[in-house]
Amino acid sequence: MKFYCCRGRKQASSSLKVFLKNLTAADFLFCLCLPLRITYYARSSGIIPSLYCSFGASAFFLNMYASIIFMGYIAANRYLKIVNPSGTRVLQTVRTAHIISAVTWVFLLATAISYSNLYLMTQESLTSNSSRCDPLFSESVKLFFKIIQVLSAIIFLLVFISLVFFYYSTSRRVLQSRRNMLVLVSIFCVCFVPYHLVRLPFVFLSNSCSVGRVLYYLKEAAAMVSVFNVCLDPVVYFYLCKTFRAQVRKASRRTNIQQANEESESSREQLDITTSTPNSATVICVKIKKIIYIYHFSM
Repeated sequence: MKFYCCRGRKQASSSLKVFLKNLTAADFLFCLCLPLRITYYARSSGIIPSLYCSFGASAFFLNMYASIIFMGYIAANRYLKIVNPSGTRVLQTVRTAHIISAVTWVFLLATAISYSNLYLMTQESLTSNSSRCDPLFSESVKLFFKIIQVLSAIIFLLVFISLVFFYYSTSRRVLQSRRNMLVLVSIFCVCFVPYHLVRLPFVFLSNSCSVGRVLYYLKEAAAMVSVFNVCLDPVVYFYLCKTFRAQVRKASRRTNIQQANEESESSREQLDITTSTPNSATVICVKIKKIIYIYHFSM
C-alpha cells in the first residue's frame, strides 16, 4: 500500500503507474475479503453464511476480476507503447488511465451491488448447514448469478487472449519487453486459468450428483490457487515499475549495510575481549614467579 499511496518525488506519474496502483488496491481489498471467506468455511452457521453470500462473495469476485482486468490494461499499455507509441499517445495519458480505471471500478461495483441487493430482497431461509450459497439463492438470484458467471468468463477469455497476443507481438521487438510480458502472462495463467476452467462447468453442473461434488472441490482448490495472485503481483511491480524496483533495491542495500555493520561491531567486541584477557603464557609465567618467590621465602 505504500507503493499505492506514495508517488515518486522525482518522477512524474504515468498511465502504467495508474494501472499498477489500481492493481495494488484490488490486491489489498482482495486480502480484506479472505477473513470472511475463511470464517464462512470454518463455521457455516448463524449469520456468517448470509453475510458471506451477500457481501463477501461479491467482494471476493469483484476484486478478483479487478485484478484480471487491470492486468489486461497493463499488458495493453506496454503493447501500445512498444508497437505504436506515437499513434496512441492519447490512450497513454494519465488522465485517460484514470478515466478507464474509474469506469472499470464503477462497472464492477454496480454489478456487485446489484447482486447483493437482489440476494437480500429474495433470500431463502437456510434449513441446514451448508458450505455453499446455493440453498440461500432464489430463482431470480440463480439466474442473475449464472449471467454474471458467463460475463465473467467472457471477460477472462478476452483478457487471456489479449495477453497471449500482446506477448507474441512484443516478443519479436524488444527482449526486455518479452521478459516483462512473460512474467505477466505466467502469473495470470498460474493464478486464474485453473479457476476458470472449473468455475463455469460447476455453475451449470452443480446440481449433478456425480459431477457436482467433484467440481465443487476442484473449484475450491482452484480458488485457493487464485489467491496466490496477491503474493505474485509484486513480481509484476518489480519488473514493470522502475520506482518500485529502485525502492526494493534500496531497501535491500540498506539491509545489507546494517548486517555488515552488525557483523563488524560484533567482530570489534570480540577483538576487545580477546585483547583485554591475558593469554595462557602470561598466566603460567606469573604462577611460576609466585612459586619461586614462595620457595625462596620458605628457605
